[in-house]
Amino acid sequence: MLQRPPAEPGMSEADIDTPALIIDLDAMESNLDRMAAFCRTSGVRLRAHAKTHKSPVIAHWQIAHGAVGQCVQKTAEAEVLAWGGVGDILVSNEVVSTRKLARLAALSKMSKIAVCADNAAVIDQIEALAESRAIRMTVLVEIDVSGGRCGVGAGEPAAVLATRIARSRHLTFGGLQAYQGGAQHLRTEEERSEAIGRAVAKTADTIAAIRRQNLECAIVGGAGTGTFSHEAASGVYTELQAGSYLFMDADYARNRPAPPFQQSLFVLSTVMSAARDGIAVLDCGHKGVAVDSGLPLVHARQDIEFTSASDEHGALVVRSGPGSLAIGETLRLVPGHCDPTVDRYDWYVGVRGGHVETVFPVAARGMMQ
Repeated sequence: MLQRPPAEPGMSEADIDTPALIIDLDAMESNLDRMAAFCRTSGVRLRAHAKTHKSPVIAHWQIAHGAVGQCVQKTAEAEVLAWGGVGDILVSNEVVSTRKLARLAALSKMSKIAVCADNAAVIDQIEALAESRAIRMTVLVEIDVSGGRCGVGAGEPAAVLATRIARSRHLTFGGLQAYQGGAQHLRTEEERSEAIGRAVAKTADTIAAIRRQNLECAIVGGAGTGTFSHEAASGVYTELQAGSYLFMDADYARNRPAPPFQQSLFVLSTVMSAARDGIAVLDCGHKGVAVDSGLPLVHARQDIEFTSASDEHGALVVRSGPGSLAIGETLRLVPGHCDPTVDRYDWYVGVRGGHVETVFPVAARGMMQ
């Protein structure tokens, strides 16, 4: 059940019901423009990752800024985007349930749908489903580029799967999924460069092995907000799958240098108690902001530290003296990790110049299947 919208267009930011998920529209639009300009200059395509924003509204914003389509991780996310009119969707993940594959097949009648595989048995499963529906499905081979998660071995093992897909009567070989997630939050530029260098080498070896089978990779996709410039410069990757660049978070801000985007996503929270000097309590805890990548920061207030969270409360230490925070005052929190924070909310509140400009749903919230 959707919660009531926390705001209405035209009202002051200070009057938004909290906790609330807010977007600074000026900052987000700057991020959209910056990534679009980068892709134009570098000659790579952007297939932005919707696991970050979970919204067909934002997907269309990104497409209007040049993105060729969207990535998702879950079948249900693909459904929400396709139903919302997004025409090109890659499930950048393995789908091994016949029921889920049937749902993707149904979507292929309204959008261009592709899925990843790293196992011959799964490829056979997708082929059987495509045959039963009298359609062709596009399948990418996911390779392990040292991320230690999904992915067949680079080189010849991947080429075997690519050939299996290409020889199928009901499948189309779409290319490679080569995402190095573990590199995104390596703190130094040198660490990130070395990690992506290894990923590029594995990916290039795989492309060479596939070409020996007289096949080409229409898509070579990967890259995230922490490393996109490295993949773009490689001459190997053709699509970037960055997602967090749109919003940013406190964990990405710890990279050195940090990605060149503005913080645009915040959780607005209200001071609900200030009974002790130097201490205050917000109405936002674990249920309102993800802490898997660390506690949130208090935006534009170096004198305040968010020190601990319980279910519904966030504790602050205030170093600027007694009376510096008033009961009912609102503060913007910078989440440690934007993706799971977004997934806690039913609504986005877009603000500009201190006032609410738009309110729209986080339509794919909780879509785990």
